[in-house]
Amino acid sequence: MQTMWTLQNSLCQIMKKTVHTLKCKKARYGQYTKTYPVLDGSIPSVCEHVFEENLRNSEACIKRYSELLCKVRKGGGENAILRHTQRNKKLLVRERLRMLLDDESFLELSPFAGFDLPYGDVPAAGCLTGIGKICGVWCVFVANDATVKGGTIYPISVKKQLRAQQIAIQNRLLLVYLVDSGGAFLPLQAELFPDQSHGGRIFYNEAIMSAMKIPQVAVVCGSCTAGGAYVPTMAEETVIVDKIGSLFLAGPPLVKAATGEDISPEDLGGARMHSKVSGCVDHFASSEKAAYECVRNIILTLNYELPPEKTLEYDDPLYSAEELLGLAPQGYRYTLNIKLILSRLVDGSRFQEFKAEYGTTLVTGFAHVEGHLVGIVANNGELTHDASLKGSHFVQLCSQRSIPILFLQNTAPHAAEPTSLSQCGRSFDPNFLFLWPNARVALMDARHMSMFQHAGNDDCTELNHLKEKLDQESSAFYSSARLWDDGIILPQNSRKVLGQCLSIMKQQKYQIVSLQHYPVIRL
Repeated sequence: MQTMWTLQNSLCQIMKKTVHTLKCKKARYGQYTKTYPVLDGSIPSVCEHVFEENLRNSEACIKRYSELLCKVRKGGGENAILRHTQRNKKLLVRERLRMLLDDESFLELSPFAGFDLPYGDVPAAGCLTGIGKICGVWCVFVANDATVKGGTIYPISVKKQLRAQQIAIQNRLLLVYLVDSGGAFLPLQAELFPDQSHGGRIFYNEAIMSAMKIPQVAVVCGSCTAGGAYVPTMAEETVIVDKIGSLFLAGPPLVKAATGEDISPEDLGGARMHSKVSGCVDHFASSEKAAYECVRNIILTLNYELPPEKTLEYDDPLYSAEELLGLAPQGYRYTLNIKLILSRLVDGSRFQEFKAEYGTTLVTGFAHVEGHLVGIVANNGELTHDASLKGSHFVQLCSQRSIPILFLQNTAPHAAEPTSLSQCGRSFDPNFLFLWPNARVALMDARHMSMFQHAGNDDCTELNHLKEKLDQESSAFYSSARLWDDGIILPQNSRKVLGQCLSIMKQQKYQIVSLQHYPVIRL
């Protein structure tokens, strides 16, 4: 026994030394990251006039951004808000989110979706989507804003909800639905449900996410009619709020028209009926406050094994983020060296460049953003053959090392060979895609329209009309209104948003990832 104890004791000592050695190595490895070369972020005096012109343009763009954001956050307007809060006794969507989410900032997605569309304005597409923490867990949320057309679902609303689900799937994030919807906007029904990426895809995604072990929780906090009723009944756990939550495929007016029967919303599909009789919901809540407390408790049953939350230590950039306003180009001719932007985004303004002397019109390398290691691919001129080869090599390295890639896109415009798509656009399924307010997205720069006149086309009126159309359709606000991106962010906030996204993406490595053969099925 003594010999066995001695052996065990020796093994314990060896293991302790090994663990200590590994910890020391890990600590030293962490320290080495601070030795990346420091970027020179000083703005050359010969470029100060360009900086000032960019700054004036950024201020104009941000003014428009602020005005539109203020308008969007009013939802359906004062009368709709009064009807929602006083007559219907419901909380506003942002008040609901304050009760649901942890007391810290969340990442709102696509707030300008639905702006100035052919069928009219639909502020924020009639729903708020975003990512925030609930009990320390990053979660996607989809919350109907019933002050906008009574929560009616428009084509852009479907697209926004599908994008939120895609983000949840790609990043393996729990999804919470706050459902308060009058169902589909029938005059546009042909654009809402028939096709592969229309409304029916929302329900398909719910089943797929359940099979992927991505939890979904729903709160019925208003009217859930027709298509709006499927979302909570397909979620894995559902809470309904007494007196204000109702769930049915056809409401009392349609029952009256079809059968002649008078029935109240409460008797037809209220909280007590569905929690006691039909079993369509799992939790009865006496108030909205109680409902969101219930959701928080549900999150605590998920059996996630997240590590204890710790604050990453990192250095701030050496240069002011406010100076990004003068570095955001108003046009490609006003572009300054991309490293000036990098020096204001990455930790300590430190950057380990890859192939610095080759294909110099594309900058590639490694850096940290709020403590997270990233690979960076950034345009610094025309995307040439050598630059493309360099980018391809670097992306493969990042893939081998499981390092997320940050693309900073400022692609030179070409009349005949557009290259917006050769970086990482929506078609390539990036985890997140954001624009600055000055950004322009198009296959052709409108200034190249003059080439058509030289080619022998004398119809100046038609060309001018096309130029105006291109100008309008290439703006960041036009793009964001149609959900070609995940939202417009201010340049000075970019580092914070990037840090949030990297933290969100990292959470999935602590979750269960095995695929189930079937979803949770309500019978």
